[in-house]
Amino acid sequence: MNTLRYVLMALLIPCFVQATDIHKWRDADGKIHFGDKPPADVRTELITVKPNVYETPSIEALSAIFSQDNKRKDRKNKNRKVILYSTTWCGYCKKARNYFAANNIPYTEYDIENSEKGKRDYKKLGAKGVPVILVGKKRLNGFSEAAFKRIYKPS
Repeated sequence: MNTLRYVLMALLIPCFVQATDIHKWRDADGKIHFGDKPPADVRTELITVKPNVYETPSIEALSAIFSQDNKRKDRKNKNRKVILYSTTWCGYCKKARNYFAANNIPYTEYDIENSEKGKRDYKKLGAKGVPVILVGKKRLNGFSEAAFKRIYKPS
């Protein structure tokens, strides 16, 4: 039980704290310890900690396979068609919806948990999180106004 507690403590180190190295060692009583300054007389194992933090949304080009399924005859707006893959509980999905509404941006939304097309497309995209926003042949994983503005440019 102590091991789990120490592992959790080591993993929850805030990302703004910069520890040089985290060491794991066992004392004479067999208890496991973690720290940045291990005892000199004990063999230690160096632990790599990668915090699970949100990163800037990434923009990708859509694969040819998926974009063939979403061809549109309206040539004028084909690069600005917005598709949102979302869930009802996602805060970033809500931010995207609010942004689209505030800026009069028409979009089509598919709930990846309740819509068969949403589930199928989401799986085909190989997505790992929500929202996933498609604009023409570009894909935005996550949502930020700045990232969306980069892919939603007037033609």
